[in-house]
Amino acid sequence: MDTVAHYRKIIENIIRQYAHKPSHGTIETEIVIDVNKNHYELMQVGWDGTRRIHGSVLHIDLIDRKIWIQHDGTSPGVALAMVEAGVPKEDIVLGFRPKHVRQYTNYGTG
Repeated sequence: MDTVAHYRKIIENIIRQYAHKPSHGTIETEIVIDVNKNHYELMQVGWDGTRRIHGSVLHIDLIDRKIWIQHDGTSPGVALAMVEAGVPKEDIVLGFRPKHVRQYTNYGTG
């Protein structure tokens, strides 16, 4: 299996693990996957009482054979789950960090 196909499987598995229903409100999780453009997102949509909920929990892209974490609303962080799944740290880019800071993250710089 080539690297991109392998990383696609890892990303999809991890997103599915995080796709649990919140414990309050009428909030649904939605997994949005575009394999043609290598975009992966986990959204929460619904209502918490009278408050509208609509937002990204995770946004991950595959760019140039690297996993770019564009947004991470998880704890302790999806990068750790990627490493535990066997992705080398240098193949993970914390895209939500400014480029000049990425060299200090112990992950890829993009």
